[in-house]
Amino acid sequence: MIDLELDDQHQDLVDMVREFAQEVVAPQSAQHDADHTFPYDIVKQMGQMGLFGLPISEEHGGSGGDYFHLALALEELGKVDQSVAITLEAGVSLGAMPIYRFGNEAQKQKWLPALATGERLAGFGLTEPGAGSDASAALTKAKLEDGHWVIDGAKEFITNSGTDITSHVTATAVTGVDEATGKKEISAIIVPTGTEGFTAEKAYNKVGWHASDTHPLSFNGARVPEDNLLGERGRGYAYFLEILDEGRIAIAALATGAAQGCVDESVKYAKTRTSFGKTIGQYQSISFMIARMQSRAHAARLAYYAAAAKMVAGKDFKIEAAHAKLIASEAAMDNAREATQIFGGYGFMNETLVARHYRDSKILEIGEGTTQVQQMLIARGLGL
Repeated sequence: MIDLELDDQHQDLVDMVREFAQEVVAPQSAQHDADHTFPYDIVKQMGQMGLFGLPISEEHGGSGGDYFHLALALEELGKVDQSVAITLEAGVSLGAMPIYRFGNEAQKQKWLPALATGERLAGFGLTEPGAGSDASAALTKAKLEDGHWVIDGAKEFITNSGTDITSHVTATAVTGVDEATGKKEISAIIVPTGTEGFTAEKAYNKVGWHASDTHPLSFNGARVPEDNLLGERGRGYAYFLEILDEGRIAIAALATGAAQGCVDESVKYAKTRTSFGKTIGQYQSISFMIARMQSRAHAARLAYYAAAAKMVAGKDFKIEAAHAKLIASEAAMDNAREATQIFGGYGFMNETLVARHYRDSKILEIGEGTTQVQQMLIARGLGL
């Protein structure tokens, strides 16, 4: 059971990641953001710290922790650099967890050790040009041919899919039609980097998350062994929905960190910036704005703690994850907007942290389920 007061083990993790975030990540963030460069050295150090293996068992190369450990690390990283945080989040929850949750033992032994140590990254190929929130509308197809899956189609907005250390992408594809229902049979297939016919296309020029790796993918007769099927045939869509439920807790933790980072920066600025003979923090209009920002961050933290508590206890957490993702992503965006206002002209300069949070936070309301998808899930939970 997760207590609202962290035990020594969890607090030690928070302290370790916070020190790393402040002393190693933060000083490099502005340059990576400006240059749109992937932070390979930081990723390597996170791997050496064991962050990529936090929720993975020791027998598969991980740390033997749980998803709450990962969430705590993401909050600390999210305070100073969302690109680094999303690289870890996607590397674990979207890259490693599909194999950890649904792979057979041979697949786990082959792929997980390198993913758990951060030596390799993996992508989660679900979204397509015409299938975003409605992922069941996927058009990518795979057919069995001489003991191989032959894959044709395209994916969009896939994180960690084109780095120099990407090992594979787990992609959904239509593999037939369910005779009982007439619906598409969607399966998940592991596609290694370097597979002929599989291409990570030119990286996107994004509004934010400039140091995060994101590509469209194309599959043109890409052939992989039949054994690369992940789990049961026809269960791919269900698997990925489960992965997204877990990922929403992780995204909520990252968003909470972003919201708190905006508070922390605003407090420091309000204590030093003077106007009309006083620090701006002495003006009620500013201090009350920051107080509201802190309340948002606090509520977001409680929401993801509650969702993580149910998850690690083995209880149904779908609705709690939706609450957390909704509350935290909106807190991040609202706090980024208000922090930029507090900083005034300086907040509009790209090299400042609040400006990066302003550009980065919008995607938190979109990725791994839009705000509207979370509202839909919550409404369904109410019987509507």
